Amino acid sequence: MGMAETPSTFMLKPGDLAPAFRLPDPSGRDHALASLAGPKGLLVVFACNHCPYVIHLADQLGELAAQWKEQGIATVAISSNDVENYPQDAPDLMAEFATRYGWDFPYLYDESQEVAKAYGAACTPDFFLFNAELKLFYAGQFDDSRPRNGQSADGSSLAAAVEALLQGNPAPAALPSTGCNIKWKPGGAPPYFG
Repeated sequence: MGMAETPSTFMLKPGDLAPAFRLPDPSGRDHALASLAGPKGLLVVFACNHCPYVIHLADQLGELAAQWKEQGIATVAISSNDVENYPQDAPDLMAEFATRYGWDFPYLYDESQEVAKAYGAACTPDFFLFNAELKLFYAGQFDDSRPRNGQSADGSSLAAAVEALLQGNPAPAALPSTGCNIKWKPGGAPPYFG
């Protein structure tokens, strides 16, 4: 399962435009970046079904995403893991996972892993918050909690960034996301990884 903590490597810099993509949800329906954004911004979350770091905060992410949607910030989750070697992350299980944790936002499958590479995503979960112009506002952790440190997930780091975005304030300092590394296809790890 790989519980080794892998810090995310930020490839996108604040102000960079969100790389465009078109990815399918588990039912096969495609979603394009432009159609996913809310009027005030978009949170892009790289996730997967089996990672204990994702499971640890999945309920809280579902609750916060519902609140942020009402405030004009949409959420999309993307799984980029190699499902041949990690079948528990396969698309047919993604819809079930999203339902279980109250994810009322699209959960898309990046089979080629090109979207993860375009965003510089390194781990699950990895969070990228974009403003209304789809320029990167914040990339960093959900909060200080981890599966084994005894803290409950509250999303405080990401929530502070969302609040700053909505209030027109500068983004808070970001600690990198921590989690399981993205399960790259054999020979397919990007140059920034490792």
